Amino acid sequence: MILHRRSILLAAGATAAAASPLAALAQGRDAALAAAIAGAARTPANKVRDPFRHPAESLSFWGLKPGMTVLEINPGGGGYWTEILAPYLKATGGHYIATGARPERFADEAVFGKTTWVPFNAQSGPLAPAGSVDLVITARNIHNWMWSAGMLDKAFKDFHAALKPGGLLGVEEHRAEPKPMVPEARNGYVAQAHVIAEAQKFGFKLDATSEINANPKDDKDHPFGVWTLPPNRRSSAGQNQPSPAGFDRAAFDAIGESDRMTLRFKKA
Repeated sequence: MILHRRSILLAAGATAAAASPLAALAQGRDAALAAAIAGAARTPANKVRDPFRHPAESLSFWGLKPGMTVLEINPGGGGYWTEILAPYLKATGGHYIATGARPERFADEAVFGKTTWVPFNAQSGPLAPAGSVDLVITARNIHNWMWSAGMLDKAFKDFHAALKPGGLLGVEEHRAEPKPMVPEARNGYVAQAHVIAEAQKFGFKLDATSEINANPKDDKDHPFGVWTLPPNRRSSAGQNQPSPAGFDRAAFDAIGESDRMTLRFKKA
């Protein structure tokens, strides 16, 4: 009986392991992606965010495949996606492009391959040769562009121009619903319908939506907007200012990171 019980427990453990995202990737779907997510190139500060950002599920949903040319817009979180995408694309014969200035640590070609970094602002030119990119990824950027006149339009135009026919655009953004979006999304939360409508204006077709990065604990009612939550953890209106009376940091930390939309568009 003891041996039988042990066999059952071992089998259950093996089934659970096989059901995990990394195990599924490693078992043939995309072993290189599983290796990149588990890789030594990733910092502890980024790995600890995986339960909220779901890297295996998100990248698979967005359509990442070996050998792609991938353009990431304004890498944030200390290069959260860069640490995964650049080694993955190096290993699979693809090419990683990002906007902004390259952090020195990503200059190590032995780890990250030959990456390309390009300007992206209101005056910048094409992000890549027209029709050369397979997948564009923008994570938690759209609210920022809404604060600068014309920038959101420019972003979608630039993405569309860079993508190949049928190319994919992956979007991750703080989601306002079920609350109404405040003007210019100044609290960081954007209406999902607004993102979809803006993308469609510039030739994108909504291909799929996902609840991968949903967080039902996030009621979107925070004193300092989305930045009250981890990872920013803002506790006051400004540097060297006190927290409001009765502010409970532990309550906001218990929510975790924001509720986020996860969308995939296709260049029409």
